[in-house]
Amino acid sequence: MESNPHIKTWTPATIVMVVLIILGSAVAVYRMLYGLGAATNLNDGYPWGFWLGLDVLGGVAMAAGGFIIACAVYLFNWKKYRPIVRPAILTAFLGYLMAVIALFFDIGHPFRLAHPAVMWQYHSVMWVVAMHVIFYTTTLGLEFSPMLFERLGWNRALKAVNKIMIGAVIFGVMLSTLHQSSLGAVFLIAPSKMSPLWWDTKLPFHFLVSAVAMGLSMVSFETMLSYKFLKHKVDKEVFYGLARGSLIVLSFYLLLKVYQLFAVASPGMAFDGSVEGNMYLLEMLIGVIIPIAVLCVKKYRTNLGIVFSVNMLVIAGVLLNRLNVCLFSMEQYNTWRGVTYGPSWMEFLLSLGIISLGVFLYKMSAKHLPLFSH
Repeated sequence: MESNPHIKTWTPATIVMVVLIILGSAVAVYRMLYGLGAATNLNDGYPWGFWLGLDVLGGVAMAAGGFIIACAVYLFNWKKYRPIVRPAILTAFLGYLMAVIALFFDIGHPFRLAHPAVMWQYHSVMWVVAMHVIFYTTTLGLEFSPMLFERLGWNRALKAVNKIMIGAVIFGVMLSTLHQSSLGAVFLIAPSKMSPLWWDTKLPFHFLVSAVAMGLSMVSFETMLSYKFLKHKVDKEVFYGLARGSLIVLSFYLLLKVYQLFAVASPGMAFDGSVEGNMYLLEMLIGVIIPIAVLCVKKYRTNLGIVFSVNMLVIAGVLLNRLNVCLFSMEQYNTWRGVTYGPSWMEFLLSLGIISLGVFLYKMSAKHLPLFSH
């Protein structure tokens, strides 16, 4: 199979991405040589900073679209979504790879990243998260492999993988569901540090539901970009269906958040003018309330330009939620202790490099692999 001639390898956007990858790599080398203290502004009050909040928690939530669309196509046989199943799986696979890369640079001893696989601590939520990442990244690699085997002409390997694909998808759905929720469970250990606007015993469930909303919006968002820039033609009904799914999930998520606001926190906390209150209102406004209000109107839900904007709002809202949980929810507690944190320019630059690497690999896959053959 030949490379896709409609996709140009070098464009101004691709050159910018390559420059960001190079600069991010330089920061990565500096971090490895001189440690976290030299490259970041992390401290004992904020040991999990911008990298973990955006690249790991946010990146894993972005990848949720992979198990959702794979489940819809391979398990429920919703043929309408078959044209986007491979891009969704690739997005999830790259999302997890990028999260692993970010985690490698974020932890204090990066070369101990593989320790959970051989040093089992099954009473630890962190160990559960680590094992889910290992297993699900491997499963995504298996789901991605048919594209590579088709490109290489390895027909026997392709047939073998196709025979076990249903089982792999079932295993992947189970793993991803557990993993998305277990990321929220990590923060259950900090009830005294986190604001009640976010901390709740149902936080794992919040993480799972918001990840599903993020996954649907992310699949719709990247498919629209592929439609425009990579010549991937998709029936508009696919976008309308994803928008309906986002509306249903976001409405359920809003009910969860409202229940928490009244049962665990209090409405006054959201309007007291504090950093936590303002960040909570911003997260809810751009990521939940505005998208629901827009998608409730059918003529807006079937307008691709408006749906594209809503997708960006949902993605930004869930990313903000992850940063709020990881950082801003502990603002008042750390202020009392005299601890502050602001990401260094190196943290921003490495994150941009990791994101650029993911986008670049997606484009190269679209050009050289049968990504859109479905």
